[in-house]
Amino acid sequence: MVAPSESLLRQQELYGAAIGDVLDRITGALGLSQAAVARTIGMSAPMLSQLASGRRTTIGNPLAVQRLRALVELAEEVGTGLAHSEVARRLDEIRQEDSTTLTGASRRPVGEPTTAELLRTVASGQDLVRAAELLAADHPALAELIRVHGLGTAEDVRAHLDGLAGLVR
Repeated sequence: MVAPSESLLRQQELYGAAIGDVLDRITGALGLSQAAVARTIGMSAPMLSQLASGRRTTIGNPLAVQRLRALVELAEEVGTGLAHSEVARRLDEIRQEDSTTLTGASRRPVGEPTTAELLRTVASGQDLVRAAELLAADHPALAELIRVHGLGTAEDVRAHLDGLAGLVR
């Protein structure tokens, strides 16, 4: 059996953060219980609890992973002022997602995907960490972009873009 601390470190590699930290952000921003999050992503509440505590490491269902990512995105949007009436509609959309909507297109009807969405769609957190490590020595700015946009929070991405704004003219 893997120790919880090892399991939480592995979750950070795989998903960009420990599941418990992700749950805290989601439940705090959306006002959902852990059981409601489990229902929304299509997982049992005990399984989600085991993931959050580090007794289990990975989410076996890719659809549950995608739905969890969608909840993180929704929580970030709430933090930037998304209307409360829109939250309930979006929660229903996330619950309805199936393998044909894994790219998240149903959540963003207008506009192009962000860099973060593209990176998170094509690679796992572990893949992004490894790619950044491989690029760091020769291409540090590209490695930083992958780290921040692929693994960071919405605030991290905004801060990174603000820092780049002076360079792009």
